[in-house]
Amino acid sequence: MTSTLSWIDDITMTELERNPYPVYERLRAEAPIAFVPVLGAFVASTTEACRTIANSDDFEGIITPAGGRTFGHPAIIGVNGDIHEDLRSMVEPALQPSEVDRWVEDLVRPIAQHYLEEFEADGRADLVTQYCEPLSVRALGDLLGLKDVSSATLREWFHKLSDSFTNAAVDADGNFTDQKRFDEGDAAKAEIQSIVDPLIDHWIEHPDDSAISHWLHDGMPEGKTRDRDYIYPTLYVFLLGAMQEPGHAMSSTLAGLFTRLEQFEAVVDEPDLIPRAIAEGMRWTSPIWSGTARIAKRDTVVSGTEVAEGSVVILSYGSANHDTDTFEAPTEYDMTRPPLPHLAFGTGNHACAGIYFANHVCRIGLEELLETIPNLERDTSEDVEFWGWGFRGPTSLHATWEV
Repeated sequence: MTSTLSWIDDITMTELERNPYPVYERLRAEAPIAFVPVLGAFVASTTEACRTIANSDDFEGIITPAGGRTFGHPAIIGVNGDIHEDLRSMVEPALQPSEVDRWVEDLVRPIAQHYLEEFEADGRADLVTQYCEPLSVRALGDLLGLKDVSSATLREWFHKLSDSFTNAAVDADGNFTDQKRFDEGDAAKAEIQSIVDPLIDHWIEHPDDSAISHWLHDGMPEGKTRDRDYIYPTLYVFLLGAMQEPGHAMSSTLAGLFTRLEQFEAVVDEPDLIPRAIAEGMRWTSPIWSGTARIAKRDTVVSGTEVAEGSVVILSYGSANHDTDTFEAPTEYDMTRPPLPHLAFGTGNHACAGIYFANHVCRIGLEELLETIPNLERDTSEDVEFWGWGFRGPTSLHATWEV
């Protein structure tokens, strides 16, 4: 099926990655479910459409073609049935609230303090590259068991995997148009395997409390472990999505607070407001903007649009979180708005497994930052640029303070 709205045929990946909001505002108004040729798939852009599809028995999880090319099979975000249940049972125990509460403070707070010590006396920093991203990757890296992998390497991995995963542009024949981004993702995966394979060899014989060790052993018969090739696609998912999400959520929250200085000051004065500020930051600029998809199991109708069996629909949660039918003035950051459930973590049986962990990484990170540097100000001589269509956040966020 091709779009009957000719302007949709002219959408480019460049405009989606630089600023997807105008395109999705028009899609929400004119075509909540629309086939977008450059993506080679349908897009769901409204809250109603995204929630309906994510929770409907007429659809099941599938990975986008670029995502499949990046992660391989079986990645947790693109499988169903018994395999999906096994992978969820593999990753979820360490991310349950009761388990996270047991260790998250001791894990994350020292990391945040370490990075703050590196630049606190400087009076200026790029909060994305010097704090939010390093804190995010270090926290998850240590949880996974990658303590000896530098934060710089972990950041490089997730950026390259992100570029590969979101390399979605296709030509009229459905062929990808940018091989270089896949090559960089492949190089990252090769490096990951070269570092993680010896660790897996060790964990098979000497299990410990690291997450990957648990993935290998938990739920398996005595003396058996999950195959590493079975685990790697989901590890790539974590090294991309789970590593970038808290960092980008923190930096987007700060960027939003900088647009509402009275709210910034309120958060500094009342740290208990930080979770509310983070929730609004994730709604305002969803870190996972269009990162998941579903496939129609049968002919169906969603939001008045016929969707044929076998059609792939990309769920644009970032667009849904700007739906004026759900949120008043959604383009504005406003942590005082009535609390309504957003879709930054998805919904349905493929909703993000790390919701609780990610929120606490963000909370602890912002608590430490604002307690240590309460007089933080945005450096207005530097623009704040956001980038990304599948995953979105500020590319930099320069700040200054009196020392």
